[in-house]
Amino acid sequence: MKTLSRWVSRFCYNHPRLSIDGLMNYIVAGNLLVFLLDLFTHGMSTRFLVFSPGLIFRGEIWRLVTFIFVPLSFSPLAFVLSLLFYYYMGSRLEAVWGSSRFTVYYLLGAVLNVIVGLLLALLIPSARNGVTANMTYLNLSLFFAYATLYPDLQVLLAFLIPVKMKWLAWVEAALFAYQILVYVANGQLALALLPVIAIFNYLLFFWDELSDFSRRTRDRAVHRVDPKTINFKRAQREVQQRRGYLHKCAVCGVTDQDDPSMEFRYCSKCNGYYCYCMNHINNHIHVQ
Repeated sequence: MKTLSRWVSRFCYNHPRLSIDGLMNYIVAGNLLVFLLDLFTHGMSTRFLVFSPGLIFRGEIWRLVTFIFVPLSFSPLAFVLSLLFYYYMGSRLEAVWGSSRFTVYYLLGAVLNVIVGLLLALLIPSARNGVTANMTYLNLSLFFAYATLYPDLQVLLAFLIPVKMKWLAWVEAALFAYQILVYVANGQLALALLPVIAIFNYLLFFWDELSDFSRRTRDRAVHRVDPKTINFKRAQREVQQRRGYLHKCAVCGVTDQDDPSMEFRYCSKCNGYYCYCMNHINNHIHVQ
């Protein structure tokens, strides 16, 4: 997975022209158009555009593309909220990643849906007349991507409760796992693959970041229980209890007890172990 993830990253970097600027604008416009058409055709537009392997094999090949624009919800309120949500996430990801990387992320997810949907129809004849691909879980994976880039960003849940993105991402991951189990328990293996595809697509682009995060977390845990760390912190507590402070500026005499928000540094150019506050670390005469 690590090698594949790096190959995808290099591919996006080496092909900057393989991009669709403002891709989410087209996705949102297509969803809105299909939603409005459904209001006037009583759902006939969606039935004409969804991914249906049996109909694709009969020559309706436009469904290989048009399923991307089928709305995730047909409730007006849910549709508007979801459309605004995914537009915001997609636009922010494109701004951070660049148009090429975001385009590859979204279209690769769509292509994976098509490939798996057609393979399932070939392997399971009963699946040919069903819907074996949709963009629901790929759009939801945009939230995983956004939460990975901004884990500590706070949002207002129900417009009232501040919650960090990383905790919402864990909740969504649990819902993904639950949905997969429900599909498997009901024998709907084709549908169970849809969230798996979305997660696989997400891991392709974030494997390195997740590996680095896992390594840093493990290193911090090892550092906390290291005997040297424990002894150092114990010595710091003893010094603070004996003197009443831990750090004291050699110029102005301010201590961490006087100003708990003040940061202190030790100067490497001074001949000795001299501590300075942030006001004097770059504004003092070096002791030689």
